[in-house]
Amino acid sequence: MSPTPFSALACPLDGNPMQLQGGTWRCDAGHSFDVARQGYTHLLPVQHKRSRDPGDSKAMVAARQRFLNAGHYRPVADAVASAALSAQPEGGALRCLDAGCGEGYYLRRLAEAAREQDAALSLLGLDISKWAVLSAARQERAISRELQEEAGSHWVVASNARLPVLDGALDCVLCLFGFPVYSQFARVLAPEGILIQAEVGPDHLRELREIIYPSLKPEREPSQAVPDGLVRLDVETIRFPLTLGEPQAIADLLAMTPHLYRASAEGRDRAAALDSLSVTVDVRLTQFVRLADACV
Repeated sequence: MSPTPFSALACPLDGNPMQLQGGTWRCDAGHSFDVARQGYTHLLPVQHKRSRDPGDSKAMVAARQRFLNAGHYRPVADAVASAALSAQPEGGALRCLDAGCGEGYYLRRLAEAAREQDAALSLLGLDISKWAVLSAARQERAISRELQEEAGSHWVVASNARLPVLDGALDCVLCLFGFPVYSQFARVLAPEGILIQAEVGPDHLRELREIIYPSLKPEREPSQAVPDGLVRLDVETIRFPLTLGEPQAIADLLAMTPHLYRASAEGRDRAAALDSLSVTVDVRLTQFVRLADACV
């Protein structure tokens, strides 16, 4: 499997197609965006930022990188990779966007699975956090050097609210524990393209939540609404026990979830005092298909 460069970027300022010329993405209107030496491109205009440094912090990204690279969520990553590869068009490369890619773990696992199947890929990882995208680009470069091949993914700092991707350019969009913007997903998906969305189930990390919170709120019923332009397909539950045998792994798990900020100081102290922890991983993986005749 040789990676196919991603070539369907749209200018974040005017939506025009962009071409990669040397180390710079350019559109016909003259807007240009340099590829940083670490291997990513910043496509989030300052006027579209809600804060100076949006998204996950450097510390949160480092915690997620340690936790995921240890393989704790490998069953989730394998299920995502299998679902994504099922969308590969016959005779062509799978054009896939991870919308909210974090530090790139799930796209790296997809690339690994594709190598095992000799499947062609054209990948784009996107996140609003520059620290996440920087980590993803650096890790992929390290892997590429080890495998003695060209880096296969493009990594961009951008927002799901304004995806810098051309209309109908993708076979697959991943939104894994992130912030879905369905109108944007439907816009960039080709007819019959699929959206794969991962959300936490009712028992996800229940044991940790019981430690850090005085009581647990009743779980809300998942929405049955189907986004415009999409049709719901399969819903798969990925559920398994996970034992963390050292305080650093427990701290990393807490740091990569919203619970770090929602818990009280007392709750965080109780988690920090743990030497080991057994939790339930409960993830709901939902697939949607883009209608062939949808207007978005």
